[in-house]
Amino acid sequence: MSGAETGATYAAAGVDIEAGDRAVELMKTWVARATRPEVVGGLGGFSGLFDASKLAGYRRPLLATATDGVGTKVDVARKLDKHDTIGLDLVAMVVDDLVVCGAEPLFLTDYLVFGKVVPEKVAAVVKGIAEGCVQAGCALIGGETAEHPGLLGPDEYDVAGAATGVVEADDLLGAQRVREGDAVIALASSGLHSNGYSLARHVFFDRAGWGLDRHVAEFGRTLGEELLEPTRIYAPACLELARAVDVHAYAHITGGGIPGNLVRVLPEGLTARVDRASWTPPVVFQVIAELGQVARPELEKTFNMGVGMMAVVAPEDAEQALALLSERGILAWVAGEIVRGSGQVELYGDYQP
Repeated sequence: MSGAETGATYAAAGVDIEAGDRAVELMKTWVARATRPEVVGGLGGFSGLFDASKLAGYRRPLLATATDGVGTKVDVARKLDKHDTIGLDLVAMVVDDLVVCGAEPLFLTDYLVFGKVVPEKVAAVVKGIAEGCVQAGCALIGGETAEHPGLLGPDEYDVAGAATGVVEADDLLGAQRVREGDAVIALASSGLHSNGYSLARHVFFDRAGWGLDRHVAEFGRTLGEELLEPTRIYAPACLELARAVDVHAYAHITGGGIPGNLVRVLPEGLTARVDRASWTPPVVFQVIAELGQVARPELEKTFNMGVGMMAVVAPEDAEQALALLSERGILAWVAGEIVRGSGQVELYGDYQP
């Protein structure tokens, strides 16, 4: 080996440790906001610590855990070079799965992987995650930021997260509580949320040839702004609702739509009948249907159609539930009921124009 030759380095292979260290420094301010009194220590350890003595007040605490990502919505954030809301989507997808069983989200850890670590971009993503945790009432106690040159392009990245919650065994929500005659309450979504983006992107980009900067009159804003609208976080309102009224079950309306998710909380022999005429879906779903000639069954099994969460409650508590949700700023309505049947979800009627 000649003197002019140098040995291989991690940096030459595409991994910049110094950039990773700077990203950690930039995100500390945001992470510090997303905490709870039970958090032990701070950012920088090999693991996050949470004081489990909180559980001593439970008779039979059940730990709940959920993990998720935001799918190809990340591609929209990347193309717009706007990264401070995708973390809100991540938190929503995880904690709103937890709350379905009645669990209070306690803490979340994230995993961020970049083709090339740009500290400011990493910090923007974490800012959104921290803000989501603040909204959800859980702590962001740790995570991992990785750089994968060669596997991802320099501007590509992905996000994932996992959260843990707790619920008293006697308060566990689910199919075992659902009864004939229960009311099905729909909680409005903020738009597409974080599901169906592969179909939405195909329709808007491949079939229609639209750009993200295109102003769409039906949306009253650009296509990019519509597609990047953050996912609504329901967990705090759902926990409050379960404390105030007789909630039997929740269904988080994600991939699979209303039919594929509400069915997961139905006991054998009971059917959920949901009346489409009880609401008007956001216009984005109509635009996708028309541009892509997407049939209604395909829309309904792919998208939330304007309903991000559903609550199954005792019929006598329906009005109180609607009032409480309204106080929390969440549009909600009675969309159906539980009846004797095949154990499936039946959507009937036509959406309001």
